[in-house]
Amino acid sequence: METRLKTFLSLCETLNYRKTAECVNLTQPAVTKQIQSLQEEYGVKLFEYVGRTLSITEQGLLVKQFAQSQFYNEAELLQLLGRAEQRVLRLGATKSIGDSVLDEYLEKYLKDERHNLSLTVANTTKLFSLLENSELDFIVVEGLFEKKKYDFRLLRRERFVGICAKDHPFAGRNISFEALKTQDLFLREPGSGTRNIFERELQSHGYDTSLFNRVTELSSFQPLKKLVSKGLGISFVYQSIADSNENLGCFTLENMTAEHEFTIVWLKHTTASYYVDAFFKEKDSKPVE
Repeated sequence: METRLKTFLSLCETLNYRKTAECVNLTQPAVTKQIQSLQEEYGVKLFEYVGRTLSITEQGLLVKQFAQSQFYNEAELLQLLGRAEQRVLRLGATKSIGDSVLDEYLEKYLKDERHNLSLTVANTTKLFSLLENSELDFIVVEGLFEKKKYDFRLLRRERFVGICAKDHPFAGRNISFEALKTQDLFLREPGSGTRNIFERELQSHGYDTSLFNRVTELSSFQPLKKLVSKGLGISFVYQSIADSNENLGCFTLENMTAEHEFTIVWLKHTTASYYVDAFFKEKDSKPVE
């Protein structure tokens, strides 16, 4: 990739000329000159200051998207031309999906001894960062994201439900939001797709997490499910997570969105779609209009 575009992508990440100069081993004036050269060539302003804060412009975001795609494709080409070993498919998934949904696909893919795979399980924010840095070929996430920035396919839709202990008064019932006031809530960490979806549901009905008696954050589903099954609080997860523990009861909330999308996402204008097809097979996923 052209040096100027590498410098540009670094500045997109740091939004600081000094830090970018350190990252790309250039002087700060050299970084400034490269960015100015790109702006003159493209005829647009890529960055601007809002007060003392450097921010990327709308045109800059578009250039960033294409630069990331070029970086991915160039790295892919170099690996294909000079590889000594079989290409490793680099897949990322949220914890909701990685803990339960992908098992069948992983088994099918790895039955072929020619296939090598690396699976990264992390929250949604981290996965998109890795994708944009070309450290992953594609990711599988739940919930909302900036769809205009990426290519994507729908994997499936799944119910979003409340979970509680089997002997909890909520088990098997449809509950009002007001009834949650007395409850302790177990919640995933910031950046989690599961958390984002639940917080959006609360906001759409005029509430936030202060509605609950107590909120405890957990970064793993295993302790979350165990604590809920012991009757120490409630949580909200996808049906596949709820079904993975026989000691959990389920409930629904009045007027809560019943289903959410699990989506396969990759960088636009890249060859990553080949790996999506190879892993999922086209019959297992479909484009989203």
